[in-house]
Amino acid sequence: MSSFGTPKNDNAMCTEIGTSSSPPQPSILRSCLSSACGCQIDPSEYLEYSFKYNKNGEAIIPDSDDNQQQKSQPLPRIRSPGEHYIDSYNDAPWSFSFGTGEENGIWMNSGDQAGSIMATLVWLLMTYSAVTVTLLTVTEGIPPILGMIYTFLCAMALACHAKTSLTDPGSVPRSAVPQEEQRRESPSHSMCGQCQTFKPPMSHHCRICNRCVSRMDHHCPWMNNCVGAANLKHFMLFLIYTWTCAAYSLVLFGWNYFFCADEDCTFHVLVIHLVRAMTFLCIGAFLFTSSMLMNVTYGLMTGIGTIDRLKKKATNTMSQSDEEPIPLKDVFGIAGYHTWPFPVDPVFDDYDRVMGYSMPQRLVREQQFMEQAAAQQQKLNAGTAEMT
Repeated sequence: MSSFGTPKNDNAMCTEIGTSSSPPQPSILRSCLSSACGCQIDPSEYLEYSFKYNKNGEAIIPDSDDNQQQKSQPLPRIRSPGEHYIDSYNDAPWSFSFGTGEENGIWMNSGDQAGSIMATLVWLLMTYSAVTVTLLTVTEGIPPILGMIYTFLCAMALACHAKTSLTDPGSVPRSAVPQEEQRRESPSHSMCGQCQTFKPPMSHHCRICNRCVSRMDHHCPWMNNCVGAANLKHFMLFLIYTWTCAAYSLVLFGWNYFFCADEDCTFHVLVIHLVRAMTFLCIGAFLFTSSMLMNVTYGLMTGIGTIDRLKKKATNTMSQSDEEPIPLKDVFGIAGYHTWPFPVDPVFDDYDRVMGYSMPQRLVREQQFMEQAAAQQQKLNAGTAEMT
């Protein structure tokens, strides 16, 4: 019941989940999930693991929302290809705090003053360019439709910049453990000397963010954040939109300079000085983003990030690299091509594989899947041997 004595609808309850500082009740969370995806799921398929286990190693979960009774939940059944289950366990922090620590609810690097200044400068320069093009439209220097297109590209670039800066790049939590496949392939694993935690392959410790980042490419001062497995999509979109803005502006200005022969297309005398300054800005942005796009593309094609590439070049071991190319689904996700151009978080088909680590709750399920697959393969091999 609300404070006015009227029952809350599902939308109101779901809205409160996003603004509340405490975890929601499982029944409310399940209702919001069902309304969001428009699907009906068997209640027995929900997994609500906690950090408590009984003597048999089974997770102990609440039997109801009031947490009065508890029961042990068995491992889920083996799914067929393409079949999924809902894991309602949320390991993200619920606190309304800014920072790069594991306890902070909103990722923001505030310890690097130089990075904060450079990130702010990006917004100022992009806003300056948008205002300049808008003034060209108001003074009838360019058609309104062309000004609207450029403003839209600027807005998308700034949205991608904000998403890159405020998104966890893939920080490794303290409770991270190797995946089942990694554990079977190697009895020993790397540890971070700074975090004192498991260090996944291709991850690095960032001294600015003070966290280990999965598949870390580099720490970008213009983003004031690391570029890793979780925000590489947003970073690439920012580069693409910024490159498009610079190229688009240079084409507009070049057409006006070389092909304008009457007064109808001449820029206003008060705006032409802004255009000249913006021209130098666009040339620098075009060259810089072109270089960064080639660098990121090379990293995707070779599977070697910027930090790893610099280390291999310093030790002259580039020819000994055995990394595999990074598929686009590990960058843009599997939610559909219509989500690729927008700064929304990607949905990965195997989150643990992309990040390079697992969590104790997910590892229990992964171990069962691996053992079941191994048993099926043994039966298949045995049947083949008998036939021969």
